[in-house]
Amino acid sequence: QVQVVESGGGLVQPGGSLRLSCVASGSIYSIVAMSWYRQAPGKERELVAIVTEGGTTYHADSVKGRFTISKGNAKNTVHLQMNSLKPEDRAVYYCTASTQATSGVTDYWGQGTQVTVSS
Repeated sequence: QVQVVESGGGLVQPGGSLRLSCVASGSIYSIVAMSWYRQAPGKERELVAIVTEGGTTYHADSVKGRFTISKGNAKNTVHLQMNSLKPEDRAVYYCTASTQATSGVTDYWGQGTQVTVSS
């Protein structure tokens, strides 16, 4: 089992920046990737960015060049640096930790952190 906790959300003006953090605990030795998803009001949840255990990253086209996912100093931490925020970035942001076992991959989700972009 893995527990995931996000932090760093809040209210920011358009063009501003926020840094989200995520910490996983529990069976962290089995984590192979950590990701950020977001869900805006009335919309489906969408993938924002992924970082693998090996450091490979992926960013959705909608955030490429503005958001950066990175691993923290500890294996079980990940950050999402969000710059040049737009009103359409407003959403609940969720962190996930993906673990690998013989039975397959399991995703563990945090409770989410609210990001609001408004003047």
